[in-house]
Amino acid sequence: MRLVIATCSVDYSGRLTAHLPMAPRLLMVKADGSVLIHADGGSYKPLNWMSPPCKLTEDEGVWSVTNKAGEELRITIEEVHSDTAYELGTDPGLIKDGVEAHLQELLAEHVQTFGEGWTLVRREYPTAIGPVDLLLRDADGKHVAVEIKRRGEIDGVEQLTRYVELLNRDPLLAPVRGIFAAQLIKPQAQFLATDRGLDCLTVDYDALRGMESDVLRLF
Repeated sequence: MRLVIATCSVDYSGRLTAHLPMAPRLLMVKADGSVLIHADGGSYKPLNWMSPPCKLTEDEGVWSVTNKAGEELRITIEEVHSDTAYELGTDPGLIKDGVEAHLQELLAEHVQTFGEGWTLVRREYPTAIGPVDLLLRDADGKHVAVEIKRRGEIDGVEQLTRYVELLNRDPLLAPVRGIFAAQLIKPQAQFLATDRGLDCLTVDYDALRGMESDVLRLF
């Protein structure tokens, strides 16, 4: 991971345009190729970012980050205050709490909850950026990646988006679509998922764990 503290301005052009005026910021370049711009505030979310796959080109005073859709994140650097890099190694991944783990187990065991004719390919399907909770095949034989959360927020949608983009690079799996499953999905997450072409399902965990194995519901 590379961390750069710099006085910079940022311009994004793509489906919309956005501008950040000149100010000191943290530029984060991750090993997966993603580039994120942070301020010293606003909690954990970046001000702007570019998800992989994308390409970073560095010229004198200007970084250009582009993706396959032709969107560009242009960072104009006035002064670099610090530029450091760290090798973090392989991350063990997120260890889910008991509810999420049990939801994954229930849905994997009773995959027909998603629809008639659906089948399980694998739980914790490995990718270069972490395991997908469930990889399924629908009734038409097409692959579906499922990300399961107790509380569905924007971060989970971003996570599923990255998984789907990565899995679609594999010609043996493509086309792959995604389903975001959670006990509660925030409206912002629902909107973002729809915008990304992902399906959302609200899961009644109490109903699932309290029912017989052949009488399950997904709301």
